[in-house]
Amino acid sequence: MSYLAYVAGFGVAVAAFLWLRDLRIFYRTGLPGYRKAAYRGVLYTALALLGYFIASLTEDWVFLGLGLVLAALYLQGRVERERVWRNEGTIQRFFGSVERTKDMSTRKRP
Repeated sequence: MSYLAYVAGFGVAVAAFLWLRDLRIFYRTGLPGYRKAAYRGVLYTALALLGYFIASLTEDWVFLGLGLVLAALYLQGRVERERVWRNEGTIQRFFGSVERTKDMSTRKRP
């Protein structure tokens, strides 16, 4: 197993993290852009996972697997999303001390 398989595994972890982030923001705000991003995140995470399996199982196709992981990360970043953050810093967003702009988690969604 090449060291590039570990890079592909890290890419899968990043893709899953971005998918769960979009899912969490959609759950809290109900914004349609994050709903679409969460739905597509499932497909892109599966594509990245397929790339990881290809990269880790065969040494001949490690670049194909890494390419699939990178393609999944690229496509996941291209989904249009609404702006949720205003001018808060990274530390404030990380610790969750930011005011919510629009909270629809208690209302019924269509």
